[in-house]
Amino acid sequence: SIGSVLLSALEVYKEMVLLYLEEARRQVNSHCAHLEPWQIISATVITTLGTVWLKGFLFQQESLASRIKKQFFRLIRKIPFVGMAIQSQLNKALDDMSVSLCTLKDGMSYTRKLPSKGLSHSQVLEKIKEYKTLSKSSFMPEKGCVSGAVYWGDETLTKLLVKVYGDFAWSNPLHPDIFPGVRKMEAEVVRMACTLFHGGPNSCGTVTSGGTESILMACKAYRDLAYERGVKYPEIIAPVSVHAAFDKAAHYFGMKLVHIPLDKKTMKVDVKAMKRAISKNTAMLVCSAPQFPHGILDPVEEVAKLAVRYNIPLHVDACLGGFLIVFMDKAGYPIAPFDFRVKGVTSISADTHKYGYAPKGSSVILYSDKKYRHYQYFVAPDWQGGIYASPSVAGSRPGGIIAACWATMIYMGENGYVDATRKIISTARKIKTEIRKIKGVFVFGDPEVSVVAIGSDVFDIFRLSNALTSKGWNLNTLHLRHGPIYPRQIHGD
Repeated sequence: SIGSVLLSALEVYKEMVLLYLEEARRQVNSHCAHLEPWQIISATVITTLGTVWLKGFLFQQESLASRIKKQFFRLIRKIPFVGMAIQSQLNKALDDMSVSLCTLKDGMSYTRKLPSKGLSHSQVLEKIKEYKTLSKSSFMPEKGCVSGAVYWGDETLTKLLVKVYGDFAWSNPLHPDIFPGVRKMEAEVVRMACTLFHGGPNSCGTVTSGGTESILMACKAYRDLAYERGVKYPEIIAPVSVHAAFDKAAHYFGMKLVHIPLDKKTMKVDVKAMKRAISKNTAMLVCSAPQFPHGILDPVEEVAKLAVRYNIPLHVDACLGGFLIVFMDKAGYPIAPFDFRVKGVTSISADTHKYGYAPKGSSVILYSDKKYRHYQYFVAPDWQGGIYASPSVAGSRPGGIIAACWATMIYMGENGYVDATRKIISTARKIKTEIRKIKGVFVFGDPEVSVVAIGSDVFDIFRLSNALTSKGWNLNTLHLRHGPIYPRQIHGD
């Protein structure tokens, strides 16, 4: 029978293995015959310790190449004349930076200590006027000449937010029993955001201080989930274009960030390369909607298929354009699904203080299910001061900001957001179309939202940025790797 034939074949291999083992035993014994027992034990201990050290040295969170490079430059800087030259250049750069950032007018100085007697109400306001004059150009948000720094609704909204913040200036959601109104507002902000991103009944989230904290919380949650699954060295698999907050998260939480290259033409993440990067240590996958450098939407649906196939959480970073893309369909600019409608998307970060028009210091981190948010929390049950628990990085949080965020969303309403989105997207599309008609410059990929990144293979694009600055336009300049794939560029949103 087939079974007996297989057993006979296995017996042959078994005999061969036993012969090799016997030969190995005789060789080892012959080589160790002249050694005393203490020598054999010592050699074994030294070899074992050396192997453990070598493994620890080679396989660390930071790559061997990176560590060698850092050590090389540390040694270089210890050479007297080299170290002095480098320090001289660093000091010069710091001085130049100080000069560029120092906008003090003649006769002005920094306050270095408390006044012996507090200033009056009118004196403080007079000081405030003086500080407002330090801007090199008259700041007029309604003109829309500042890119990526100010997301302004209108003067009526500003007055409303000042009033709302004043009413809740002393509130702190760390104490929901004392400030139940703020707790209710936060819950409603999260629920409204979950609804916008098509979250189900189990979707949930937290209000944070900004996009960076939202990203940090998602990474922390997935790191702890990976630990529970037995992963010792969690990795973040993300496009090279993702926000630097993921680098910060990896640094803070002892994770490894694996950058995935972009498609040279579309500037979207290379999904095949992302698939190849997935390993047993992968804690999360990341997409941007859109990403900051080029304003491109990553292929969320394709990456989500990988997330489902390998049972890995997928985070969509919509910090920049989250409160645009959720309204684009209704504004007449449909885009591919990117939110909780896509199976595999487990979390989304979106900044209410950008195109949500809330005051700076507010964002949301949303989860498709409460089981993921559980890993975000921190609880210290044995503290002598009582049980300490916080949902995010901060303990105490400004209730006034949460109240102002809530007020903004209620004030704008769906119709207000849709109208604003329609105007922004139509303007961005027109800018993209007109720039493509200009010789010597090009648009990166095919941006669909509010960011239009331009570069040039003909001249230094920073010259264009400087010229626009002289005309009152403040655009973001992006310093990327030089080469045919990553020219220097500027963008506006």
